[in-house]
Amino acid sequence: MTPAAPSPGGRARKTIVLSLGGSVLIPSLESNALGAYAAVLAELAGRARVYVVVGGGGEARRYIGVARTLGIDEATLDELGILVTRLNARLLIAALGDAAYPRVPETYAAAKECGVAGRIVVMGGVAPGQTTDAVAAVLAEEVGADLLINATSVPGIFTADPKRDPSATRYETMTPAELLALVSRERMGAGSNTVIDLVAAKIVERCGIPMVVLDGREPGGIRAAVFDGAFEGTIVAPEKCRPLPL
Repeated sequence: MTPAAPSPGGRARKTIVLSLGGSVLIPSLESNALGAYAAVLAELAGRARVYVVVGGGGEARRYIGVARTLGIDEATLDELGILVTRLNARLLIAALGDAAYPRVPETYAAAKECGVAGRIVVMGGVAPGQTTDAVAAVLAEEVGADLLINATSVPGIFTADPKRDPSATRYETMTPAELLALVSRERMGAGSNTVIDLVAAKIVERCGIPMVVLDGREPGGIRAAVFDGAFEGTIVAPEKCRPLPL
């Protein structure tokens, strides 16, 4: 692994990979958090190397819905979704301006190369069948990240879907093995409400990189988590590991 560059304060700069769900960043083109996230990410980049993986959100679902009515096969629908994630990534790059690397990498190796420039790297999907979380987990492993943040629409990992079950309780902490066991019990088909998908859970267990799952609907919450360690969510890490504040 290439040694981390020193921060302005003389400490080695750590690396963050952020999985940013499209439903959080761009629920629709008319309703988006691009400007707010650009401000937070630029601030985070002053402390760490930052990589962002962006999902497709509502616009991807619209394209896929229309394509499905035309009888298009599922593999092609996945490819359409990937194209939308890359468009969303391009929008975030535009919002970030000079703080971001100006190109959307389409492979993990390309993202790692872009990171050498020291700017924020923003990418979308990579291959059919991979979720945003899975791409972010693999990227975290590829770049040797110190922390993986999953910004989603619920404040952490719960015993059940909190949107449907008011008795669901949140896990404050759990080990990667416990996460994998939980996800493996869930039905991994259409309609699954698992916050983290199975592939991402397996990668997190394999690489051992700490992951924090939190509510990303308020961008400032990510800043508070990284800078102050103040957040509502779930830490997935080996026992006694406290990855935040960074």
